[in-house]
Amino acid sequence: MSFKISYTPIFFKSLDNLPIDLRKRFFKKIEKVKLEDISRKHLKYGLPYFVEKVTDSSRMIYKIEKDHLIFVICFKNHKDYEKWYRNMK
Repeated sequence: MSFKISYTPIFFKSLDNLPIDLRKRFFKKIEKVKLEDISRKHLKYGLPYFVEKVTDSSRMIYKIEKDHLIFVICFKNHKDYEKWYRNMK
C-alpha cells in the first residue's frame, strides 16, 4: 500500500540542526515507510504515534490517518527522543 505523505512544521525545524548525510537517511527511511508494508512500532500510553529507527540513535515520529502518513518530528539522538517521549506521557 502506498501512502500520501505530509510533514509538520516541527519536522522540518528538527531537520535543520542535522548534518546533510543524516537528513538524507531520514528521507530514505520515509520512502521505505511509504512504499513498504513494514512492521510498525506503536508508542505506548495510548499515543497516536509510531516510531521508526533511522540509525542506532536517531528516530522519527509519525502518525497514520487512513492512507496518509504525517511525519511529526525527528531526533538526532536517543537522549532527545527519550526526553520528548517522557513529556508525552
